[in-house]
Amino acid sequence: MTVSRFPPGWDEERVRRVLEHYEGQSEAEAVAEDEAAYESTTHTMMAVPVELVPAVRELIARHSAE
Repeated sequence: MTVSRFPPGWDEERVRRVLEHYEGQSEAEAVAEDEAAYESTTHTMMAVPVELVPAVRELIARHSAE
């Protein structure tokens, strides 16, 4: 028997809703959503070398806990 595990605050219903959202988007809607992410004034997008991802996640977790 396989046990599904979800991140804190997530359950099967939430995963289903997210999948429906993205699978139901047109290509134009998906592009618009991606472009809007780059226009945010509160968040940034950047490339992080794979070997640094654990350290970046640790920094984000510490910042979120403050």
